Amino acid sequence: MLPSAFLHQLMSDPDYAGELVHVERISASEPVHDMPTHELAPALTARLRAVNINKLYRHQARAVDLLLDGAHVVVNSPSASGKSLCYQVATLHELVRNKAATVLYLFPTKALAQDQLRSLRGLASPRLISSSSIETFDGDTLVDSRARIRKRARIVLTNPDMLHLGILPNHSMWSRYLHGLKYVVLDEAHVYRGILGSHVANIIRRLRRLCILYGASPVFVCCSATIANAQEHAERLCGVRFELVEGSDGPHGEKYFALWNPAMVDRRRGTRRSHNSDASSLLCRLVSHGVRSLVFARTRRLAELIYVYARQRLPEELASRISPYRAGYLAEDRRDIERRFTSGELEGLVATSAMELGVDVGDLDATVLAGYPGNMASAWQQAGRSGRGGNPSLSVLVAQDNPLDQYLMRNPAFFFARRFEQALINPGNPYVLEPHILCAAWEKPLMQQEVEALSELAPGAVDRLVAQGLLRERRGRFYPDASLGYPAQRVNIRSTASPYQVMDLSRGVLLETVDGAVAMSQLHPGAVYLHQGDSYVVRELDIGAKIAWVERRDVDYYTVARELNDIRVTSVENEKRCGAVMVREGIVQVTTHVVAFRKRRQYTEESLGEEPLDLPETTFATKAFWFDVPAAAVDRVASRRARFDGSLHACEHASISVLPLFALCDRNDIGGVSTLHDAVAGVPQVYVYDAYPGGVGIAEMGFKMVEYLWRATHALVRECPCLDGCPSCIQSPKCGNNNDPLDKEGAIALLEWLAAAAPGD
Repeated sequence: MLPSAFLHQLMSDPDYAGELVHVERISASEPVHDMPTHELAPALTARLRAVNINKLYRHQARAVDLLLDGAHVVVNSPSASGKSLCYQVATLHELVRNKAATVLYLFPTKALAQDQLRSLRGLASPRLISSSSIETFDGDTLVDSRARIRKRARIVLTNPDMLHLGILPNHSMWSRYLHGLKYVVLDEAHVYRGILGSHVANIIRRLRRLCILYGASPVFVCCSATIANAQEHAERLCGVRFELVEGSDGPHGEKYFALWNPAMVDRRRGTRRSHNSDASSLLCRLVSHGVRSLVFARTRRLAELIYVYARQRLPEELASRISPYRAGYLAEDRRDIERRFTSGELEGLVATSAMELGVDVGDLDATVLAGYPGNMASAWQQAGRSGRGGNPSLSVLVAQDNPLDQYLMRNPAFFFARRFEQALINPGNPYVLEPHILCAAWEKPLMQQEVEALSELAPGAVDRLVAQGLLRERRGRFYPDASLGYPAQRVNIRSTASPYQVMDLSRGVLLETVDGAVAMSQLHPGAVYLHQGDSYVVRELDIGAKIAWVERRDVDYYTVARELNDIRVTSVENEKRCGAVMVREGIVQVTTHVVAFRKRRQYTEESLGEEPLDLPETTFATKAFWFDVPAAAVDRVASRRARFDGSLHACEHASISVLPLFALCDRNDIGGVSTLHDAVAGVPQVYVYDAYPGGVGIAEMGFKMVEYLWRATHALVRECPCLDGCPSCIQSPKCGNNNDPLDKEGAIALLEWLAAAAPGD
């Protein structure tokens, strides 16, 4: 069914209530071809022709030329624009010419590495290099195969986790491979942001250090979805200068991109029908019409919920042709789902961002985004998964009732202008850097000149480790303390916290693992946890052992944790005056406490009550920005006869919600606190902070863009059609005070004053 016909059918349905708020038609485009000026190896040219690649797109040709000139290159282009071929051509050319050369491909997920393995072997084997010379090396690789890979592989496809944990600490066993290393590829480099990106930046520096030891000087290649600072981001990741290649010179079919806002249920409260339910309904309609579809959910829990809803609505034969897919599943389960979807056995998939990346699952006709994924780069990556074969395709963004989604529903021009955000990392975050210093010292003792270089990145890092007894100096070199053992095992590069195991109480088997950073909010006693469509209730959370014991139960509700936050400034690093408002940025101490959880009925979102929790507090240091609220702004709120405490609280909530429009981050990466009378400043203040120890650059971006933030937040709250404030403007599902007090009119007055007081563009 053509996208236009499907949308027409939706609008003709008797139950249609005007949910389609905007449909953007993106015209098909023709390719722009070119060829590299470098002469490629004859065997490679012949092989490309054999697979019907007779010429490259213009941006591919430019990237290949720069790589063969020895430049480090970052390719910044949309989904399905042929980024993989840029590095495949350059690396295969080198491998054909130099029989001792090796190449490292890094992918953020195992699924993507497996997909690229199939693609690369199809292109390169057996004419260029043998298939046994192209191998994946990750946590699923059999122990018996690992020695063979170290001895024979010329292209290794892995992920940053395995590079950190399995390759770098054992570099002596990889000496042949590292000595011949000519190219290092970081695919989907925009994913390496925040805490993960900060860790990866340190891992790459450890790799470069060992390459010097073995006499190698590899060329780095980064491929990224379109972001605003691709060149700067690549340079911060890898520590070398990059050449930027941009463009989308490949063909694509006509695409219809629809914005779908679930129908209003209660206009006064601003509540809408569940976006999960609407996304599930759209999946059912698409699958029923034989439209191969992929639904993206923002979290593991929501992926499972949408799948459960769809499975219950579809007839049995069609229900068997859909499946959930997400990280956390066992390797054999993931591979089986990928195989069934690629082969066409499955018609529909509900996935987390694990499927956002370039995994080839065949030609898809439709993608459904169940909620704005938090940033433009991810939104367009997800939408780009459909229509790769050049046929007409459909993408639908189903809005949540949160401020960011509703802002985009009311401002579609902002979304389709594709104003891409900046990827943010902080390699010098001491909570990230210091563990990697210990790993580097374990791999090869640190020389004094290396210590001096590290001090530029994070002054005092080595001195702190020495003072703690974790590093020891002998004859001008620094060694890790022997008691540390294998330090890489202590570092979780995807979080600042160790993972928790989810164990089935009745069978005693491991179901999956969960990031320790969200364990208190997702695995607290009484929490409903979903696994492959089945619901489990957490019976016990063993914090010491990091195990959650769960019991299989059919329930008609889900749970949401409630947490309290407190904040204390430890140092001010920057400050500026924006009109009459003083804005500061610095280091703060944050205390978080999960104190209760709420139950909400599936489908209807009806509140079923709240239960208290007795869990320990967590405290961490991070970066924040904050601003004073002058007396004149307080007077403006008073003139509207609004509650000032509710106005300030609402301003804090809305500001946090809008900040991801300016920084490549997720709403859950940010926290906030508002105070009526700060103990030091003596005036009301609003704090916004990075939700990760040490910070990853979000607060710094907020400090820089605060005037734009005030204006966008004012527009968001003012334009919301609710009467008293709702989840689409000033309410927060994480609020520890149950969204009380909140005052929408007062928030509009306060934000109006802030926006007017700030300097213009």
